[in-house]
Amino acid sequence: MADKTKVVTEQYYSPPPDLGKWEALRIFLWNSETGQFLGRTGSSWAKILLFYLIFYAILVGFFAAMLVIFYQTLDAKMPKWQMDASLIGSNPGLGFRPMPESANVESTLIYYRANDKGSVLKWAQVIDDFLGQYRKKGSGSGEPAGAENRVPCNPSTGTLGEKQVCDVPIDDFNPCTPEKQYNYEEGGPCVFLKLNKIFNWTPKLYNNTEDLPQNMPEDLKQHIKMLSGKPEANTVWVSCEGENPADVENIGPVQYIPRRGFPSYYYPFTNKEGYLSPLVAVLFEKPRTGVLINIECKAWAKNIFYDRYERRGSVHFELMVDRA
Repeated sequence: MADKTKVVTEQYYSPPPDLGKWEALRIFLWNSETGQFLGRTGSSWAKILLFYLIFYAILVGFFAAMLVIFYQTLDAKMPKWQMDASLIGSNPGLGFRPMPESANVESTLIYYRANDKGSVLKWAQVIDDFLGQYRKKGSGSGEPAGAENRVPCNPSTGTLGEKQVCDVPIDDFNPCTPEKQYNYEEGGPCVFLKLNKIFNWTPKLYNNTEDLPQNMPEDLKQHIKMLSGKPEANTVWVSCEGENPADVENIGPVQYIPRRGFPSYYYPFTNKEGYLSPLVAVLFEKPRTGVLINIECKAWAKNIFYDRYERRGSVHFELMVDRA
């Protein structure tokens, strides 16, 4: 016999009340009956915020600790990996100035109209900006750090002081001077060359008549023979030629100012404050006008290896001078 005292209760599912959109949003934002804000109670929100606060604090702390450990392995003055062990290797390349505008980064064309003052001044300003760091001397206001470390050097200069670096005088670059717009107005533009910096790289020099490479230009060989045995022969030489037979005919006479290369006393580069890369101004005296000329300049040392296709040990640019 069934227990008559047993009460059986049945519960039926009742759907939530059908609320309008605005009423549902109001209850989601704040439910006064349950005390929920955005679907959670205050204690639930506190637990979530505490969890993420601890989680991101640990994450930031771990990242900061790894960064501190990483910086302990670095030296601000000296790269950890040098020469062949580094990504840039031990084979320096050449750079040239003026370079075209950054908006046309892939271009290596120097084009201007010699009888157009605006066209001439445009390129002269680019060179002015580049040479600005070479003109600043001393340690006065607004001058670069380390400028006071620069001292005059020559082939007979002895060992420099701990902080001293060789200055790069640019007063004897005539006619490649700002007063003459670097000779652009005369239709014989100057292009400045510099050897790319590689930490602790020391050139092995062609400073005598022995072991000169067969592909070295004949006029450079004669120049080295003339200086053989003299301190001035201790130089990383440069040469600029037309790339193709037509370019050789169109390039015209070339001068190297103030010398035909980079003196060895500027090397090795050890990241001393105030160091500046030495410069050579290449004066193209009378390039044929109205014609695009492909030019290749090379640096010559026994430990500079040349590859035209990979642009190793050389630099390529185009020159076009118009008078129309």
